[in-house]
Amino acid sequence: MPSGTYLHLDEGVEERFQCAPGPGGWRYVSQCSDGRRLDLVVDSRWRQIRVELVTPGWWLRGGVTGPDLAWVRAASGEGSEHAERAYGFLGDSPAFSIAVARSLALEEPGAEVKLRLVRVGGSSLSALSGVWRWRLAETSVYETDTVPLQVSEYEVTDLSTGEATSVHVAGDVLLSGPDIELTALESPPNFVT
Repeated sequence: MPSGTYLHLDEGVEERFQCAPGPGGWRYVSQCSDGRRLDLVVDSRWRQIRVELVTPGWWLRGGVTGPDLAWVRAASGEGSEHAERAYGFLGDSPAFSIAVARSLALEEPGAEVKLRLVRVGGSSLSALSGVWRWRLAETSVYETDTVPLQVSEYEVTDLSTGEATSVHVAGDVLLSGPDIELTALESPPNFVT
């Protein structure tokens, strides 16, 4: 079960995480040094079936329901319900990039797909939908002391702004991404299918 720490470079916030395959998919839990918490569960196809995000003042719960993404967001007590025809969530945590990348199952370099995603951000967990292009740039294999490590690089472009970034994923761990640094990894990634 991989566990470790990501550093959010733009905020100086540490995200301590654990992730593991489960009976029907994969689960990622994390706690940030600023009080944010995430619990993300995906099914066997890496669809985000349960997401819970909590900040000191807000919470959001949701997931994929058929072709739609549904969620409830609130500051306290009763929340407001939302739904959007979208593929999943995207957010500050590396967990979202891992889940999206793995769900695409792109195999050939140059393969790409356009996705409507709901980006959740900030301490108020504001949600904004948009379209992103995910392109598999390359897959490389690195020799390690135990087994070869396969790393996939994805180019991710926000089609509303044209901003392009890249993420490097090895199994169920994000090795690098925009404003994210993996500072500690206590066990190797899982290569769950």
